[in-house]
Amino acid sequence: CRWSQNIFPSSNLSTEGEYIKMFMRGRPITMFIPSDVENYDDVRTELPPERLKLEWVYGYRGRDCRANVYLLPTGEIVYFIASVVVLFNYEERTQRHYLGHTDCVKCLAVHPDKIRIATGQIAGVDKDGRPLQPHVRVWDSVSLSTLQIIGLGTFERGVGSLAFSKADSGIHISVIDDSNEHMLTVWDWQKKSKIAEIKTTNEVVLAVEFHPTDANTIVTCGKSHIFFWTWSGSSLARKQGIFGKYEKPKFVQCSAFLNNGDILTGDSGGIMLIWTRSTAEPAHDGSVFTLCQMRNGTLLTGGGKDHKIILWDHDLNPERDIEVPDQYGTIRAVAEGKGEQFLVGTSRNFILRGTFNDGFQVEVQGHTDELWGLAAHPFKDLFLTCAQDRQVCLWNSVYHTLEWTRLLDEHGHCADFHPSGSVVAIGTHSGNRYGFFLAFLCRADNQTSLCLSSDGTLLAVGSHDNFIYLYTVSDKGRKYSRYGKCTLVTPHCCTLMCLCVCCVTGVWPEGSDGTDINALVRSHNRKVIALADDFCKVHLFQYPCSRPKAPSYKYSAHSSHVTNVSFMHSDSHLISTGGKDMSIMQWRLVEKTSSLVHSDSSLGLGDSLLHNSTPRTLPSVPSVPHTPTEPMPVPASLPISSQPNTNTPPLTPTEPLHTVTPNGQQDGSPETPPLSDEATSTSDSTLSPKDSLEPSDDTATPSDEGTTFNPPL
Repeated sequence: CRWSQNIFPSSNLSTEGEYIKMFMRGRPITMFIPSDVENYDDVRTELPPERLKLEWVYGYRGRDCRANVYLLPTGEIVYFIASVVVLFNYEERTQRHYLGHTDCVKCLAVHPDKIRIATGQIAGVDKDGRPLQPHVRVWDSVSLSTLQIIGLGTFERGVGSLAFSKADSGIHISVIDDSNEHMLTVWDWQKKSKIAEIKTTNEVVLAVEFHPTDANTIVTCGKSHIFFWTWSGSSLARKQGIFGKYEKPKFVQCSAFLNNGDILTGDSGGIMLIWTRSTAEPAHDGSVFTLCQMRNGTLLTGGGKDHKIILWDHDLNPERDIEVPDQYGTIRAVAEGKGEQFLVGTSRNFILRGTFNDGFQVEVQGHTDELWGLAAHPFKDLFLTCAQDRQVCLWNSVYHTLEWTRLLDEHGHCADFHPSGSVVAIGTHSGNRYGFFLAFLCRADNQTSLCLSSDGTLLAVGSHDNFIYLYTVSDKGRKYSRYGKCTLVTPHCCTLMCLCVCCVTGVWPEGSDGTDINALVRSHNRKVIALADDFCKVHLFQYPCSRPKAPSYKYSAHSSHVTNVSFMHSDSHLISTGGKDMSIMQWRLVEKTSSLVHSDSSLGLGDSLLHNSTPRTLPSVPSVPHTPTEPMPVPASLPISSQPNTNTPPLTPTEPLHTVTPNGQQDGSPETPPLSDEATSTSDSTLSPKDSLEPSDDTATPSDEGTTFNPPL
């Protein structure tokens, strides 16, 4: 939802009788004072009486990432989406969230102790244009406290991959950044000191690994190459792997070290090469995307084109295989689960839990393209989303599950429920007219948003042609007809028509160009206003909010423009959607208490406890195999589907709330790292994320400063 006008400073507000005039691009807008406001001059604007607490995150980033799903000893699956690292207990149906990052998390590594975790993020820019530097955060998965932040001012565009050392009990971290030269750095992460640094190659680097028994050996692989690094003090010497009689692949997709010392790689030609034996095994039809060694010494491999997961015995002979259904996408990550289970992350942003005997069960899913449409059910704990992936999804906010999905013929862009709750209006980006089960679609010229009147008799549609189109709706919303159109100075979003009334003029930031507020909604109890902006923030204002520069609480979780916000019917929760990060965040509204009074004290980046949950105790991992539940069937008529577990009540952990700083930021939210002397470049990358995931016809001849490495005969 976009405004095409520039808003002038608040000094251009004037009151005349029963209305206020605001000037946008030199044109006056008349905003009438509501009848329930007796004296506008006496209206005070304060912080809202309630606050938001992140309760649930829907979605997973698997489309352009890899090796980012793991099972922790706490029984939780750890993964990420947007700037949030999620710890999800699928048996208890609970989530915890690490909120330390300031932009997209791109990679993840688990310490040998299985407790500490390292996550790396890309570079970003705040709303004032200042760079947010890429860095690595090491944190505790039990307490969710930040242990160390490394690499500020070192990495350029972002952290592409990272790994803990193994032979020395995880004292060191190796990091590959996303610069043109893909620098390899080795860090003593506890001392926050960089020990060694060297250029790897101008080609994309997909993975980095420490040898499990030799602390001085590091392997990196990527487009048409594999390098073996010998680390000694502050120097790194490189040997290039020579494929010899084997065809040189376009991509070496992954690498792994087995317990017996074997060095394995999987490539885009479907070959698993055992370097220490100088042998090759045809493994998959298409790329070998991931390698995972199991506790018992066997190996799992995940393929791209053939969608297969193959189990290999100790002698690397294939034992069993299973195919991931095509509707879930291709395999991006495989990890060991409980007992005989394994976890799978896919390119369509699914996390599956499965066994060779029982098949797969969906644990996490989300949209796969830019997300804009959002609507809350008028009287049930349901909400609906639609996106450019053409999916319309109905979610259960209590059980945090997907009720159903429907596939449109074109991109979904906006949505609203009929007051009866039985009919949904969906607007497509192109404005064409479609119909499907329990829904109808309106037709307008490139509509940007829509909303139904409280009695369900009128439908208003905002359009890019600078009009708001009105339709009469009858027969419980199943029929509609053109009623008329009206011209406003703010034509692009009928759900934001309230931005032109004096009750919300205070939400506009000073110097706004009119395009940085994407959505605004008032709670049903008329206490607060929620706002989605272009700077990855969700704001919570007091209602009414009629004074300039009104204070608000600001919340960070999205890593892209926040496209929409909506209160659930009971005002117990707020839902927000991210655009390019494709995430859905569910926030719980909590009353402000004395413990939330802001403090002038501040914490450094390395000292703050960046968490939103109470610490979990660390249970012992059961030694007996876990018996999986019955796989959830996926109806053939639905591209994606899961049903709520009615036998498991929703669990909400009790958690301490963050304090509030004077500027409205939550004290436990990500802090902005200090800026470097030079601006961080975020463009001119050599390869797109797609290049790192799909084979290319390009050949690569990386430069080599060291001697060649030949597989032993």
